[in-house]
This record gives sequence, structure tokens and C-alpha cells, in this order.
Amino acid sequence: MRILSGIQPSGKLHVGNYFGMMKPMINNMDRGELYAFIVNFHALTTVNDSKSLSADTLEAAADFVALGLDPEKCIFWVQSDVPEVTELAWILSTVTPMGLLERCHSYKDKVAKGIAACHGLFAYPVLMAADILLYQAELVPVGKDQKQHLEVARDIAIKFNNTFGDTFVLPEPGIDDNVATVPGLDGQKMSKSYGNTIGIFLDEKTLKKSVMAIVTDSTPVDEPKDPEKCNLYNILQLFAPEERMREIHELYVNGGAAYGYLKLELVDILWEYFRKARETRKKLVADKSYLKNVLAQGAEKARKKAITTLELVRERVGLKY
Repeated sequence: MRILSGIQPSGKLHVGNYFGMMKPMINNMDRGELYAFIVNFHALTTVNDSKSLSADTLEAAADFVALGLDPEKCIFWVQSDVPEVTELAWILSTVTPMGLLERCHSYKDKVAKGIAACHGLFAYPVLMAADILLYQAELVPVGKDQKQHLEVARDIAIKFNNTFGDTFVLPEPGIDDNVATVPGLDGQKMSKSYGNTIGIFLDEKTLKKSVMAIVTDSTPVDEPKDPEKCNLYNILQLFAPEERMREIHELYVNGGAAYGYLKLELVDILWEYFRKARETRKKLVADKSYLKNVLAQGAEKARKKAITTLELVRERVGLKY
């Protein structure tokens, strides 16, 4: 099975990235042929600082490897190092109905949040479709918020196949319903564009500051609370052992849940949870040549697959003569 997913280097990676995409991909390393990449073309829709994008691209690669992605067990590369993806995106755009893109809620949500409207942001799903279809991916682990984009990729593939003949595999989404949407500090989906994230590799002081900023209600400590409506509880259950979560659940429903103490407990849990990865990451960041070599080798492998698909596409649409 060919499994593919990518992550944007548009700022520091956070807990939502980890559970939504990174951890599922790491767990999939032994399930099949794994394609994992840093989607820096996509990041251009929101990042206009060249130095930041360049640095964050390498740091995202370091994060991924530190958290457990083994470059020997997958194809791991940077999106822009495989130029075939932009050619395929253009070809796909010629069969993509405008109405399909106009229905995408992600574009509307981001513009509503103040992100500048541009063609790249609007056509984002087409490039994402090219990312997926170029490698004939069969399974794409995504967060719940990206499910619509994957459906768009399937629709585009179907339209192309119906127009030019069977060419693309139809990808299926891989969504863990238990962590489909990781809540942020304010209860919305954790997202860099919302400014409500908890970074994976924050220093201890900044981590504490972030966790203490988690929004909670004003219910007194000794009164019962609804755990399902509390984003502190929902973040805790991603990390705390089951036995401890049963105890915390009892505190919520029977009274006795003190938000301040639970936040401090979450700080300790997070610090310990990512300890080994944090130590590995320090070594990786200090050796950029190693990371660049890993990504270059990954891009070479990815291009072999990409070229095969693109040659078929070019023949299908009449670009070979």
C-alpha cells in the first residue's frame, strides 16, 4: 500500500501537527510504501519571509526525524525538490471545475481569519491533488479539516480518468476519529493560523506559558464540570495514561478538578513525553548537512515515481508528440 502525507513548514510545528499527521505517518512506516514530505510550495500561500521559510523547512525535517520517522523506511523529501508536481498541478487545473474549488471551506475560513486572498490559496486543493496523485497514493492520513481537500483530489482524479482514460489511483483518507481534530488553547482546532498552538519543541518556560494560557471556564473547583466541553481535558487525554485520565474524569464529573493544578500537570507530562525527541532534535539541527543529504536522497527517489506518472499523464493529454 502506498501511503502519503505532507506537512507545511509555516512556523514551528505543534501538537496538532503531531497527532493529525506526524504520529500516524510514523506509525505507518511498516505498513507499506511510505511517502512523507515537507510542503513548502503550500507554505508560500501564507509565508512571505524567505529566510524563515528556508529555516523552517529544515527544522520541520529535523522535527519529523527526531519524532521517529526513519528515512531508511520511507521516501522523505521537500516538495519543491520534485518540480514535476507543479506541471501536474497545471494539467489538473485544466480539468478542475471552478465550482469544486468555490465550495472548499478552508479557503473561506482562512480569508475570514485575515489571511490575504490569492490564487495560490484558492487553488491550494489542486496542488494538493497533484501531490497525492503524482505518487499514485492509496491512503492519505489527514486531519478532519483536510478531508474535504482529499475528496477534491478524488473528484479531480475521477474527472481526469473519465476524460483521458484510467490514469490515477483514487486515494482514501486515513482519519483517526479519536484525534481527528486536536483542540487549541482557545478550543478551536489547533492551528498556526489561529495562533492557538502548543509547540512540540518549546523550551520549558515557554511551554508552561502556553499551557497556562489554555482557556477554561469559571466553574468553581468543587462543582461538577463537563469534561467533553473542556479543551484542557481534551488535550490532557491525548497524553496522560488511561488510569490517570479516569481519575481526572472523576474529578470533573464529581467536583474537585482544579484547572491550575491540571495545567501544571500537563506541562510536566508534555515535557517528559517529548524528552527523547527533544534530545535527538538538538543533534539533528546541529548537523544540517546530514538533513540536506537525507532530503536530497529522498527527492531522488520521489522523482523516479513522479516522472513515471507524469510521462503517462503527458501522453494521455497529448503533450507527447
